[in-house]
Amino acid sequence: MGRPQTLKQSMPGILRILRFLWPYTRKHRPLVTGSFAALFLSVAFKTLEPWPLKFVFDRVIMPEHAKETVLPWITSRDPVVLLTLASVALLAVIGLRAVAMYYNKVGFALVGNRVLTDVRGALFRHLHCLSLSFHDKARSGDLIVRVISDIGMLREVAVTAFMPMLASVLILVSMATLMLSLNGPLALVALATLPLYWLPTKRLGRRIQGAARDQRKREGAMASTAAESMGAIKLVQALSLEDAFSQSFSSQNRKSLKEGVLARRLAARLQGTVSLMIGLSTALVLWYGTYLILHDRLSPGDLLVFIAYLKSTFRPMQDFAKYTARLAKASAAGERVLDLFDEVPDVCDRPGAAPAPSFRGAVRFERVGFAYEPGHPVLRGVDLSVEPGRQVALVGPSGNGKSTLVSLLPRLYDPTEGRVCIDGRDVRDFTLRSLRAQISLVLQDTVLFAGTIRDNIAYGAPGASDAEIEEAARLANAHGFIRRLPNGYDTAVGERGVTLSTGQRQRIAVARAAVRRSPILILDEPTSALDEASERAVVEALERLSKGRTTFLITHNLRHAARSDLILFLENGRISEQGSHAELMRLGGRYAALFTLENTAFVPSHPSTDHALAL
Repeated sequence: MGRPQTLKQSMPGILRILRFLWPYTRKHRPLVTGSFAALFLSVAFKTLEPWPLKFVFDRVIMPEHAKETVLPWITSRDPVVLLTLASVALLAVIGLRAVAMYYNKVGFALVGNRVLTDVRGALFRHLHCLSLSFHDKARSGDLIVRVISDIGMLREVAVTAFMPMLASVLILVSMATLMLSLNGPLALVALATLPLYWLPTKRLGRRIQGAARDQRKREGAMASTAAESMGAIKLVQALSLEDAFSQSFSSQNRKSLKEGVLARRLAARLQGTVSLMIGLSTALVLWYGTYLILHDRLSPGDLLVFIAYLKSTFRPMQDFAKYTARLAKASAAGERVLDLFDEVPDVCDRPGAAPAPSFRGAVRFERVGFAYEPGHPVLRGVDLSVEPGRQVALVGPSGNGKSTLVSLLPRLYDPTEGRVCIDGRDVRDFTLRSLRAQISLVLQDTVLFAGTIRDNIAYGAPGASDAEIEEAARLANAHGFIRRLPNGYDTAVGERGVTLSTGQRQRIAVARAAVRRSPILILDEPTSALDEASERAVVEALERLSKGRTTFLITHNLRHAARSDLILFLENGRISEQGSHAELMRLGGRYAALFTLENTAFVPSHPSTDHALAL
């Protein structure tokens, strides 16, 4: 479905944004009420502002044109006294209006910033709750732009543009009413040009909307390119891809510049057109108003009030021209944010889901099927039963569902068919937080977060004591190298842990899993890309970590799989072979052929040594 092309067509989207923001705004109701009160007061003082000038013109400068006053005791005083009183009144009105405007602007700015903070936090949490199926397709750079920049544009709808336009509309209604009450014919002349604003506003507004929307999309694409290149800077430099990424970014940057300049040019043209229309209205009022004065049907003070009101009356048109581009950008950005909030997680707590009890670790897959895309199954009818504390190795060609199968345990995905059970209960009967708290993962691509080593280990169990963190590090064979670092456990690591070696990062990941003390452990290619010494240290750590836990090991190294209690060979999304190493070797199937090909010299001889090597 296409996006709206005019401001009129965009109004439902803007109203949708305002409805979305209302629950967040409602929490600040006293501040909103006070800000609106200040807004109304500023409008009221704005309507009073020309009247002291009218009084001076009609009662001091040109009293012969004045009509009888209801307050004769005022006009009977000395003209200097009257001028002084009018000047003091003008100063008081302007001063009070300035105070009201100050509290109006500050109040709405506070509301906007507080709402912005709440919405940004809610969106950040929402993104982390969305399923992996969403994140697999989304571009991280574009998501970052929506969280940081697009939410900032929402403030343009709620505060920077919408509130001033609301004030201008109130002024328009107030001034138009007062002008009609002062002199109907002159008011009609003043307001006669209002319909002429429609044509340029409609034509230019549509083009501003389109340019602003294209610019927001381009900025999202730029952020995605920057995030991808910065996230893989080592590979970019190694493959000499700097020029390729720079050219792609520069191309998008130039297009964004072109669209931004176009939007500003159109907005400036709209403002110029509006100013011309205001000039036309002012000229008509000046001509006809002077004509009425010459025929003694209007006082000079009334004409002064009319011209002052005319300027304020047409302020909404000027503001509309000024804020059209902002509202267009804000509308496009706001819809991008709301689109994210409209995303419903594929994986979420069922109604009535209960906190999981302490697991024993019995796992069962019952006729489990799964597909990332409809019609393209990755798993087909998987049946599997694992007793508590058993070690299971998943082997087979890449792309046959090994990682997908174990991802169903912590409900990173939900099966499209069948069910996954722990201790005889469907994992969907438990809340996600309580389920995942009892499952530890060690992945091939270890990710460390910016912070200290202590922090990174403690992410496995927030609130873990220093003693528990150190115990986990010892179990992971990480304590020794951590102590040799400049600040020990308080050593800061770079983003994604780039300041540490691959083996060191992997051992910290093992420590992070160990500190959780969870009964179920998932190891996804934990020794891939390690040198022999690092692999030995990690394998020894994993052997200690997996003791007494139900463990799922995904590996292409069949020597590591050989001593597991149960080996599953997956092909085409099915378990084609299962059994112990000895049973599968006697079977003489695919596992036996690959094992023989991989390591014809491997002869299990010493259980303790081989178990430490192969889990």
